[in-house]
Amino acid sequence: MKSPRLLRRCFAFCFVAVLSTAALRPAGNTSAATEASVTAAGFSTERLHRLDAVIEDEIARHQLAGGIMYIARDGKPVQFKTYGQQDIENSQPMRADAIFRIASMSKAVTTTAVMMLYEEGKFMLKDPISKYIPAFANPVVAVPPPPGSPEGTPFTTEKASRPITIRDLLSHTSGISYGYGPAAAAYKDAGFTSWYILGNDETIEQVVNRIASLPLNAQPGEKWIYGYSTDVLGRLVEVISGQPLDKFVEERITKPLGMRDTSYFLPPEKAGRLANVYGLEDGRLVLKETAAKSDFIQGPRKCFSGGAGMLSTTQDYARLLQMFLNGGELDGVRLLSPKTIELMHANHTGDKYLGEGDGFGLGFWVSVHQGKIGEIGSEGAYGWGSAYFPQYVVDPKERLVILFMTQLAPAGSSNLNHRVKQLTYQALIK
Repeated sequence: MKSPRLLRRCFAFCFVAVLSTAALRPAGNTSAATEASVTAAGFSTERLHRLDAVIEDEIARHQLAGGIMYIARDGKPVQFKTYGQQDIENSQPMRADAIFRIASMSKAVTTTAVMMLYEEGKFMLKDPISKYIPAFANPVVAVPPPPGSPEGTPFTTEKASRPITIRDLLSHTSGISYGYGPAAAAYKDAGFTSWYILGNDETIEQVVNRIASLPLNAQPGEKWIYGYSTDVLGRLVEVISGQPLDKFVEERITKPLGMRDTSYFLPPEKAGRLANVYGLEDGRLVLKETAAKSDFIQGPRKCFSGGAGMLSTTQDYARLLQMFLNGGELDGVRLLSPKTIELMHANHTGDKYLGEGDGFGLGFWVSVHQGKIGEIGSEGAYGWGSAYFPQYVVDPKERLVILFMTQLAPAGSSNLNHRVKQLTYQALIK
């Protein structure tokens, strides 16, 4: 027979385990206790059902395989719910701990790494990137042919008016694109046809040096141009820290924050948790990628794409977002100061960016004038999304984190990733 002391220890362990599991379990049918906590957080349970209904309708109409919706206010989950399937072919329901390719949501992690080094006094944001990556020493800008020129007339180049700064890279005003713009032909010739570089059999240093050899698509600081800027920043982290990007991120960000399933490549033992990628083609949902054919598992595992190369779970990414909302700290771990977070979600682009928000900070859109945006939300909120269709919002005014995780690419004409924000805000009643 076990001793009373051992029994007490076993009971305590089991009790804590049950609480921990319950905290991570997605909401099913809302219980009375859950309804009370949702109401206490200022949400209407009835109105939140509208969010459920819209996501479930997309799944029923075969426009989405599955996903996870996470909402938290004041750091407390209001909703954490799975929908549909992560593997239709094998009838595997969406798991609460499903692992997602997060593509451009990797940018928030890289930006955090850069700003941590900035806080250590390693550089100024106005420093030219060439000070640390010499390949950018002499940038040139592509000049498109004059209007009316014969088709196929090549672009010319001119010297950049000033160096590319670290701040230009953080705010996507460097002139570096994802292969579109006046210099599109040069990008194509250099092997850059999309954001996807994680399958490359080369290091990020090699990739960034090739990017540096290409003409810019605008003068530095002149336009907001989405592109490989954050991949360049990933290389900057390596140069400044003396560590590979994956090691720096693991040691300084994901491990301290308890983001156990966030990485650049996936250990084979976690392959069963990697959600399939589905896409909409001619209005039909089709399988695009499985774990068995994923570069995250089967690829060279060499190219750490700071702009679009990470994997994460809902629980993990929610911790990163909560850290932002808390002013740089979570559960006693401080990565950044409140003043740095404030700088990150200030508008650094004036009226150059007009997307989900009406301004752009250091790594994400920001809402400056709600009337310009024309959709429900809050001034001061910020966020971003992913080529695989996830979306997040951090709202300091409402003390709110919104996170929708899924794998849908191409997404066709679906705008569900934006409607989940609308449907979350409409359920907030106090």
